[in-house]
Amino acid sequence: MNLSRRHSLKLIGTGAIALAASPYVALARSTEGLMKKIPSSGEKLPVIGMGTWRTFNVGSDTALRDARTEVLRSFFDHGGGMVDNSPMYGSAREVVGYALDKMGSIPETLFSAEKIWTPEDDATRTQTAESAEMWGVEVFDLMQIHNLVAWEPHLATLRRMKAEGKIRYIGITTSHGRRHREFERIMNSETLDFVQLTYNLTHREVEQRLLPAAADNGIAVIANRPYDGGDLIRRLKRTNAPLPDWASEIDCQTWADFLLKFIVSPPAVTCAIPATSRVEHMQENMGARLGRMPDEATRKKMIRYVENL
Repeated sequence: MNLSRRHSLKLIGTGAIALAASPYVALARSTEGLMKKIPSSGEKLPVIGMGTWRTFNVGSDTALRDARTEVLRSFFDHGGGMVDNSPMYGSAREVVGYALDKMGSIPETLFSAEKIWTPEDDATRTQTAESAEMWGVEVFDLMQIHNLVAWEPHLATLRRMKAEGKIRYIGITTSHGRRHREFERIMNSETLDFVQLTYNLTHREVEQRLLPAAADNGIAVIANRPYDGGDLIRRLKRTNAPLPDWASEIDCQTWADFLLKFIVSPPAVTCAIPATSRVEHMQENMGARLGRMPDEATRKKMIRYVENL
């Protein structure tokens, strides 16, 4: 299968060159936002992506679908790239497809991230094709095995599909801190392009072993549940606590900036995927890709500040 024009442009842009020592990409204009490289290819990704869990599961309601279309449009208008989805998310695949179709064309910057979620080990290709039809895409940028369900047979098939040009990258996922020991073993024994895991300011277990394993093995990391399913940011907003004065040193204007910059600042983390159903919250999320990022000392201050609220 030939790559689409969009995928060809991506490869031309990256040149499939060797990685530089730093995962950060120097940008001429700060308004373009921070991007990081996928270790296995050198391709660049915006550090803030978009999740669809719960938020895009709106069924056939046209008004809600149109509202989600505006959320997706805002995402791309503000430099978005990765959109993450799964068959587990109800109608989210169909709603993303509806939104992309209503926008008139698939944005060149779209990095489509889907998942295989079925215990039927021979259904990898079938579910991929089903998802592609719902999205309206020819080739997924990333196909992940959701929560390690039947991961061994699915991974073998995904490798063949990648070699055939039917998907571009492969990965595995976990969430809520589950099965970390097995996850680490797979990371150290299998060749993967991506892993997806839960990481946020109050859930940092992955810093101990999984993030180092990703760095050691050249695997890109997607951070899910950056707001702990929304609970974390809602709690901070309810406290009416101001951002600390020193937050301006890392160009934070909102709690979204604060929480997302914490997540994407470690070198091992490639991208965070906050989900939202509101355009104004999408605009807040996308602001986190701009400006200065916290160093390790500042990250420790961020942890202490939130823990003391």
